[in-house]
Amino acid sequence: MSYMNPMLKPRITKVVVNTCVGKSGEPLEKALKILEIITGAKPCVCRARRTIRDFNIHKGEPIAAKVTLRGSKAMNFLKRVLEAINYKIPASSFTEHGNFSIGIRNHLDLPNTTYDPALGIIGMDVCVNVERPGYRVTRRKWKRSKIGKSHRLTKEESIAFVRETLGVEVV
Repeated sequence: MSYMNPMLKPRITKVVVNTCVGKSGEPLEKALKILEIITGAKPCVCRARRTIRDFNIHKGEPIAAKVTLRGSKAMNFLKRVLEAINYKIPASSFTEHGNFSIGIRNHLDLPNTTYDPALGIIGMDVCVNVERPGYRVTRRKWKRSKIGKSHRLTKEESIAFVRETLGVEVV
C-alpha cells in the first residue's frame, strides 16, 4: 500500500519481550540472564499484583521479567522471532487496534541462540505495538488529546502493513 499522507503510514514503535517464571530467586535470575543475552538490553523485574495461594505467589514478590525494545533493536529482534515461527502469524493474534502478540515456547527456537545448561530453557511472549505517527498526543504530559477514529489503526490495516513490510503470512 502506498500512502499519500506520510502521517497515515503505520510503523512498529516497540517490541516488548515478557517471560513469567512464577517464582523469585534462582529461576528468575536465570530468566533475566537469558533475556539479556537474547535481546541485548537490560530486563526489568515485574512483581506480583496479588497473592495467589494455590500457586504460592505473594503480593509484591518478583515473578517475571520484561524488556522493551525500540528502533533498530526492535526490528532486528522481531526478524529473529519471525524466522523462529516460519513467518506465520495467526489472525487471532491481532487486536482491534492493530497490535499483535507472538508466543515462543522455547528460547532456543530463535536463530543464533546456543543452549547453556546452567541457565536452562524459558518461553516468552513477544508483543508488538503498531501505530501511526501522531499517537504521541495521547501520551504526552502537556496538552494531552485524543486520537480521532479516522487516524486509529484497524486490525485489517495492521495485517496488510505486516504482510507488506515484514513478509509475514497471516493465517
